[in-house]
Amino acid sequence: MAGTLGAKRATLAQVAELAGVSVMTASYTYNRPERVSEQARGKVLAAAAELGYAGPHPSARSLRRGSTLALGVVLGEHLTYAFDDPAAVAFMAGIAEVCAERGFGMTILPITGAVEDADRIADAAVDGFVVWTTTDDDPTLAAVLATRRPAVIHGGSRVEGLVRVSIDNRAAARAVGDLAFAGSRRPAVVSQPVSRDRAGTITRGVDLADALFPVTRDRLAGYREAAEETGTDWADVVVAVCARNDVAEAERVATALLTSAEPPDAIAAMSDQQALGVLRAAGALGLTVPGDLAVTGWDDVPAAAQAGLTTVHQSLRDQGATCARIALGGRHRSRSAPWSVVARSSTRRT
Repeated sequence: MAGTLGAKRATLAQVAELAGVSVMTASYTYNRPERVSEQARGKVLAAAAELGYAGPHPSARSLRRGSTLALGVVLGEHLTYAFDDPAAVAFMAGIAEVCAERGFGMTILPITGAVEDADRIADAAVDGFVVWTTTDDDPTLAAVLATRRPAVIHGGSRVEGLVRVSIDNRAAARAVGDLAFAGSRRPAVVSQPVSRDRAGTITRGVDLADALFPVTRDRLAGYREAAEETGTDWADVVVAVCARNDVAEAERVATALLTSAEPPDAIAAMSDQQALGVLRAAGALGLTVPGDLAVTGWDDVPAAAQAGLTTVHQSLRDQGATCARIALGGRHRSRSAPWSVVARSSTRRT
């Protein structure tokens, strides 16, 4: 009578009947074994083996416990981003640290823009959510709200009913932009994606209303203020939007900018990964930094210090930990995380 592939799943009641015990005794065998005699436990496990019963469904155990012991991370990036990008790794490590302290697991829920995204959120067996890298128009925000579970947005939209954790991206971009564009006549920006289609483009003076990622929009606003402070009209500032936060892509984009008819003499990049790509392009073209080209990044990953890169320092690990604590029952209020500008040799003014 052993279970076979494709056969209907055996039930706990069937196991109890075959073992000659009550359903409660069979249940205790799996959930509270200290309350079951060795003899009864042996009967239940033998019956379960004969029927091919693997144990109570995880969802059923979660309902009885009142907790799934898992935290969901809604990731608006390709799944590999969580493991490949240094800043993402730090953020995830902060979440994982808190989960480990509390005996929780992590469930990463990558969203792709497909209609199934909302169902993935609704069906997730998690106690709360940390939402990362989403746009203003992302339908998963409504899906998260509809679950009525604790949720935190990191660096994203301000949504009524959801806690938000972020640095002041606009102020930080203005501060690092002041260093990037000091003495510059042709400032440029290498940007992260502006919308969910993640299209790469090179244009001038991006309309901030078109930037649906709040982090990207706020940083562009800060860079605009810094450029205008130097007397440069935002409409004249070249903005190269990258599809991914990737060194190789940023190097290709920077090469195109630096070999154009009017090459920039300063580039503010929205990540250290992008800035490192800019530095590679400049080196391959024989340009000096900061003499021919000033460069700034963002995040202060370890490679930034090695490259002498001026950048925005923030602790994404601490921010990930803060998000996890709030999502797992901490104080429910939005928080502004600390940041600072680290001036190094890649800018003209330090």
